[in-house]
Amino acid sequence: MRSLWLVAGYCCATSLQAATLIHAGQLIDVANAQVDKNKTIVVENNRISAVEDGFVVREGATVIDLSEATVMPGLIDTHVHLDNELDPPMSYSESYYMNSADYALRATVYARKTLEAGFTTVRDLGARDKDALFALRNAINTGIVPGPRIFAAGKSIATTGGHADPTNGLRENLRGDPGPKEGVINGPEDAYKAVRQRYKDGSDVIKLTVTGGVLSLAKSGDNPQFTTDELDAVMAAANDYNFVVAVHAHGPEGMKRAVEAGVHSVEHGTYMTPEIMALMRERGTVYVPTILAGKWVARLAEQDGKLPDVVRPKAAAVGPKIQGTFAKAWQAGVPIVFGTDSGVSPHGMNALEFGYMVEAGMPPIEAIRSATINAAALLRVSDEYGQIAPGFYADIVAVNGDPLSDITELESIDFVMKDGRVFKNTGE
Repeated sequence: MRSLWLVAGYCCATSLQAATLIHAGQLIDVANAQVDKNKTIVVENNRISAVEDGFVVREGATVIDLSEATVMPGLIDTHVHLDNELDPPMSYSESYYMNSADYALRATVYARKTLEAGFTTVRDLGARDKDALFALRNAINTGIVPGPRIFAAGKSIATTGGHADPTNGLRENLRGDPGPKEGVINGPEDAYKAVRQRYKDGSDVIKLTVTGGVLSLAKSGDNPQFTTDELDAVMAAANDYNFVVAVHAHGPEGMKRAVEAGVHSVEHGTYMTPEIMALMRERGTVYVPTILAGKWVARLAEQDGKLPDVVRPKAAAVGPKIQGTFAKAWQAGVPIVFGTDSGVSPHGMNALEFGYMVEAGMPPIEAIRSATINAAALLRVSDEYGQIAPGFYADIVAVNGDPLSDITELESIDFVMKDGRVFKNTGE
């Protein structure tokens, strides 16, 4: 890839005040699911002001030559956990020696890796330390540290003993009785309080764990863990505060209750049935598959000593099934949005998910749309993010090859612009 401007590191990334002209050899138009040739993207300050035919040159403008590259909107991963990375057995004990500052500093490294991988926006669905994650989000927004734009859930909401109960696995005298503030509810009144607490904390979205999970220190990976009354109360409160609600779900009963209650996205969806697929299609409920996380924990389950004894059989049973569920859901017409659960897998490897999606039958252009225009719609920001079009924020990435012929090209992003600033350009 040839480039007339090279940014070697983050210390050199500067705000673009004058117009910047990006010469795009191939431009993926995600709105129309097509590829346009030889376009000039005009960036002024942090937004796209025009997309013009041909390679335009203007006096005083900076030119970024991506004429031999494929250019597309910045990618969006709607399921990450930026303040941690699974490294068993340490991951299960670090809360005893990690302070909020430790989580925040570590998260800056993971955020940088994510941005360098081409993901300019993420939805963080559950932090071990909400204050650290909110501080990271705010620091990125003000330009103090590099990273993707973050829509943060803060602390996930569970029921007592549920997948996101932070006291699972502790000895009895350390468990206490966590409540809505800590993300544990029992009954509709608690549900209202938990959602309102997240509003008070500064959460952007709500995350529920409506079934058992793989990595929690609890026996079941799929049993339903919220009553219909609790789910109805969560959604009533969330709608009052205009929250998008995501639910972790593996088992069918908990999943069905959540979809019927009106949640906006189902994460993982391992044991999704045809009935649930039809219900999601009818109601427009989005499926975020996280195939990468399933494959990652399945590999860990094959290795002795990598996962706790209560976790290993769940990982072996659940992990390998997600890709097959995704294939059926795609064929059934369920709305699909890109999400990896990175933090379970290492940060910066997010684009591996594209390969698994295409391998399961999704066309490359639809996989890219799932991580751009469709993801922006789920986050309710489709008027400003997820496309390269006039008026949109200048979140732009490029690869040297053609991801529509070989989707794995997205695993090696060569150019990253976020909010009008260049953070990566490997071209010479």
